[in-house]
Amino acid sequence: MTAVPMPGPVRGLLSQVGELFVVALEGMRGSFDVRAWWWEFADQCTFLARVTSIPVILVALPLGATVALQVGQLAAQLGAQSATGGAVVVGLVREVAPIAAALVIAGAGGSAMAADMGARRIRDELSAMETMAVNPVHRLVTPRLWAASLISTLLVSLVILAGAAGGFFFNVLLQDVTPGAYFDGALSLLQISDLVVTVFKAWLFGLISAVVACYMGMNCAASPVGVGRAVNRSIVVSFMLVFALNYVITTVYFVAYPPRT
Repeated sequence: MTAVPMPGPVRGLLSQVGELFVVALEGMRGSFDVRAWWWEFADQCTFLARVTSIPVILVALPLGATVALQVGQLAAQLGAQSATGGAVVVGLVREVAPIAAALVIAGAGGSAMAADMGARRIRDELSAMETMAVNPVHRLVTPRLWAASLISTLLVSLVILAGAAGGFFFNVLLQDVTPGAYFDGALSLLQISDLVVTVFKAWLFGLISAVVACYMGMNCAASPVGVGRAVNRSIVVSFMLVFALNYVITTVYFVAYPPRT
C-alpha cells in the first residue's frame, strides 16, 4: 500500500504550525531564568501599557454604549428596560473584555513586536546572538510573552469599566433607567467563574498574540517588504486564533457552568 503524498500547501502550513509551537514552548521554557529577561520584560510592559491603554478605552466606550442602545431599545419593547444593565455588563465581562484586550494587544503591541523582530533579523542580530551562545528566543521572545499576557490581563478591567460607563450613559441618562436597576441586573447574573474565565482568556490571548508576532518577525523575508508582510500576517493570524479559541473556551465553559437564570 503506497502512501498518498501530502500536498505542498498543507505540508507548509503544518510545518509553520509546528514551528510556531516550538517557539511558544521554547519561550515558556526560558521563563525560569528570570534574571536574563527581567529588564526586557519591564521595558515591554511599559511600552505595551503606553500604546494600548488609551486605544482600548476608546474602543470600549462606544462599544458599551452601542450595546446598551441596541439592547435598551429591544428591552423597552418587551417592558424590561431594567434588564439592560445586566445584559451590557455580563456581555462585557464574558466576551467583549478579553476579545477587545487581545485585539488591541495584537494590533498595537503585536505589530510593533513583529516589526522589531523582523528588523533584528534583517540586521542579523538574531544570528549574532546565536553566535555568542545566547538563545534569542529566551532573551527576546520570553519577556514579550509574559509582558503581552500580563498587560492583556490588566486591560480587561479598563474595558469593563469603560464599557459599563458607556452603557450607563445611554441607559440611565437617555433611556431613564435608574442607576440601581442598571447595576443590580448585572450583579445578579455574574458569577465568580465568569471573572476567572475572562482573566484566563485575556492571559491566553495576549500570550498567543505575542507568540505569533515574534514568530512572524523572526521568520520574515530579509527585506523591508518582508517585514511589512510579517506584520500584516501576524495581525491576521492572531485575530483568527483569538476568535477560534474564544469560541472553544466559551463553549466548554457554558457546558461546565451553565449561565445563571
